Amino acid sequence: MAALSTLILLLCAAKDVIPSSPHWKPTWPSYRVPVILPQSTLNLDKPQFDAEARLEVVSPCGPACHKSSPLPTYEEVKNYLSYETLYANGSLTETEVGIYILSSGTEGSRGRSRTKRQIYGYDSRFSIFGKDFLLNYPFSTSVKLSTGCTGTLVAEKHVLTAAHCIHDGKSYVKGAQKLRVGFLKPKHKDGSKGSNITNSAMPEKMKFQWIRVKRTHVPKGWIKGNANDIGMDYDYALLELKKPHKRKFMKIGVSPPARHLPGGRIHFSGYDNDRPGNLVYRFCDVKDETYDLLYQQCDAQPGASGSGVYVRMWKRQNHKWERKIIGIFSGHQWVDMNGTPQDFNVAVRITPLKYAQICYWIKGNYLDCREG
Repeated sequence: MAALSTLILLLCAAKDVIPSSPHWKPTWPSYRVPVILPQSTLNLDKPQFDAEARLEVVSPCGPACHKSSPLPTYEEVKNYLSYETLYANGSLTETEVGIYILSSGTEGSRGRSRTKRQIYGYDSRFSIFGKDFLLNYPFSTSVKLSTGCTGTLVAEKHVLTAAHCIHDGKSYVKGAQKLRVGFLKPKHKDGSKGSNITNSAMPEKMKFQWIRVKRTHVPKGWIKGNANDIGMDYDYALLELKKPHKRKFMKIGVSPPARHLPGGRIHFSGYDNDRPGNLVYRFCDVKDETYDLLYQQCDAQPGASGSGVYVRMWKRQNHKWERKIIGIFSGHQWVDMNGTPQDFNVAVRITPLKYAQICYWIKGNYLDCREG
């Protein structure tokens, strides 16, 4: 068991695909992920729901801080990956987990890009208009949370988002008990009034249709960390809807090292607060990374937190291109660097352990979560 204390965080091992010809395609690596299973569940007191929803994350720990921090022990990782489950009736449980390594792998990269963060230039975001775009994949996978954040559809009834949209690290936010997820839809769905008058120059007006959330999972790493040294690494949550959304969703995947991403870039869409009612898409280069976090320069405003960060790569087994979510946009992070405030846009990477946890939350069967 002692050997697992250092092995457990080196499980980002992949069978690296090395370019062998000018026609090489960026390919999804093959991962063997660990197994995370519930061990015991404890009923907790009902939360107060008294925290204010935070759309920006504040942390004293930047890239250098995270890279220099020691690896957690096996017991610490188990503690961080244990989780709370909040139900629509206000009840709350805490589940302890066990971590099992069923196959061995080689040591993977922890990501040591030395590229310095650059100052953000002109606004590179794109507002997505018109139902032909908004209602089509991949933009249709982006949804709005009633607490003000963004989420991404990852299964028939599940939405991935940031933990700080639900919990401030100490308490659940106001509205978390009656949390809803909004789907953009055209205002005039039927052929009633005004249906015989069209104007192609005018984009069709959209509205949100809301679905209640049945239960929410938040890892203890976020709750205990409260956005401190390890809290940022666990800023993710999974929502289960009360009914299926009937839209195409995006699969989750283990985050490859930044150097293996197509063009070194990531993509995500969210509901930025400065463009109310608009879905905003952007892409940008990854500038730095740690084992758990991606640091990038994507222009974003509060409200985009919780967006699924994705890339499109070749899936060799299926012989097709496939988009997968490899991270969750955490937000605009302010860091105190020797008394001088500096800012970063941060995304939480889906590591093999996080993949195993989120996949189990979705499927409820670890056998369906062995390939990342």
